[in-house]
Amino acid sequence: MLRRALSTLLLIWVLGFLGFAVSLPGPAPLAKTDAVAALTGGEGRIARALEVLGAHNAHIMLVSGVDSEVRPAEFAKKYQVAPDEMACCVTLGFQSVDTRSNAVEVAGWVAAHQVTSLRLVTSDWHMRRAAFELLRVLPSHVMVTEDAVPTRPSFNTLFVEYNKFLARHAATLWGGR
Repeated sequence: MLRRALSTLLLIWVLGFLGFAVSLPGPAPLAKTDAVAALTGGEGRIARALEVLGAHNAHIMLVSGVDSEVRPAEFAKKYQVAPDEMACCVTLGFQSVDTRSNAVEVAGWVAAHQVTSLRLVTSDWHMRRAAFELLRVLPSHVMVTEDAVPTRPSFNTLFVEYNKFLARHAATLWGGR
């Protein structure tokens, strides 16, 4: 009986993992939102958010999870952001260190700027968990567009992310934060 139950759980996990791995979210079409938030940690995320901002599909941008050593002038130089655009439209967020704290940082920024529509930019393999965390802390009236940057994640990256995703869902179901 125990062997059958464990085999069933393993089969469910394997099928879930396969579904997770083969159906990664993709980029969202460019459309207007009040703001765009990019989560640091993966190639192409900041560039995609700047593309949205540059196309005037968002008025303001938050980069969440910026290392405390990074200075706005260094960021502007690295990503070729004009000083006036940095001053008016780009906020560097230094408060977060992981996906959960990214969500808290973004939610605080959204509230401070009275954002009602937000484009969330992160890697395809990270989007499901990032969106889950963000939607837990954002007010329900804020519309979120998930804009996943395509990557070529390794098996290990997918394995770890799938298990983190499951763990966060399980913790939520069992009353965890």
